[in-house]
Amino acid sequence: MRVTPRVWIGLAIYVGYVAVIFVVSKLSGVAYTEIGTSAEFTWRGAVLDLAVGAVLLAITTWLLGWWRPALFERRRSHHKWPIFVPALMLVVAVANLVNTDWSKFDPSFLLSLLALGLAVGFCEELMSRGLLLTAFRSRLSEVWVWLLTSLLFGAMHLVNAALGAPFLNTLGQVVLAAMSGTCFYIVRRVTGSLVWAMALHGIWDVAAFSVGFAPLGTPWAAYLTPVIGILAVAVVYWVITGTDERQVGSRTGATPALS
Repeated sequence: MRVTPRVWIGLAIYVGYVAVIFVVSKLSGVAYTEIGTSAEFTWRGAVLDLAVGAVLLAITTWLLGWWRPALFERRRSHHKWPIFVPALMLVVAVANLVNTDWSKFDPSFLLSLLALGLAVGFCEELMSRGLLLTAFRSRLSEVWVWLLTSLLFGAMHLVNAALGAPFLNTLGQVVLAAMSGTCFYIVRRVTGSLVWAMALHGIWDVAAFSVGFAPLGTPWAAYLTPVIGILAVAVVYWVITGTDERQVGSRTGATPALS
């Protein structure tokens, strides 16, 4: 690694990312509640800011030399069975995709949703369970790494209220996002790769926006998301126990900084 991971570096990247997303979204002139209602609003209100964020995160990760620790575990979880919770999350996402009336989407709208899924999965996972996780592992035990990355992942959704989302609804989204973040953390620990968490995250968001715009039946995510989140928090202990991911050296062989 070019730069030894430090907690403050991760927090600085986190604040910078949230600021960029907010500024670009604000300049787009699209309210958060309009995202997913048309191709134009989805491109301008969600894909644009995430695309800018993706480029900046990729450059930052390259400059720091953190690609490997951000994307891959040194040791996978000894317990594989907790993966059933993310698997349930995938089933719910697929159910929402099946319950979507796709005839109401033109090609541009479909492409914007696909781009949204790819961008949100890459950006939010690389930011929270990639770079932030790498930085926190330089000092903190794994239980704190899991807890703080999940809480900060939830907290960054507060920016949606500043972009036009109802405040009380946003608070609920923050809580659910923090618990859903635990699901993505489980995927990383069990599979050993952040890539699968990126994929699940992207599918989940595409399904949520699509069924929200053109539902054919019950939007199952609305009912089962809290259940999935609670299950994830209940089983996360078994993917944390026995974990020692703190020894991340720099390219020159330096040991992790302790502050």
